[in-house]
Amino acid sequence: MNTLLSAGLAFTGLAALVHVYIFWLESLAWTGAARKVFGTSLEEAQATKELAYNQGFYNLFLAILVAIGTVLIAADERAPGAALVLAGAGSMVAASLVLLLSSPDKRGAALKQGVIPLVGVVLVALAL
Repeated sequence: MNTLLSAGLAFTGLAALVHVYIFWLESLAWTGAARKVFGTSLEEAQATKELAYNQGFYNLFLAILVAIGTVLIAADERAPGAALVLAGAGSMVAASLVLLLSSPDKRGAALKQGVIPLVGVVLVALAL
């Protein structure tokens, strides 16, 4: 595995970990610890609990795509592995752009969610 691909996988792996944390916040800690992170009241959290639960799983599934793709690349199954890594991390980037464009006041969150996977996607794509 070349250095560029390794660096790309490191970035996409870090992005996957961020998205596992987001899963935890949205699906498991929404009415507790997540309220401080997202600045919501208990009433708001209760009202949006089902939506957040579902959205958290989307984040988890994106992280799983990246993880499976990384394992496949390590097992010398480069093409399917790269496809999964790029699909998972690329979706993370796309979702961060949707957040940025739909809620400009959440620019910080969009950048936290999108910059790391974007760097990973660029590096993986350049390594192919």
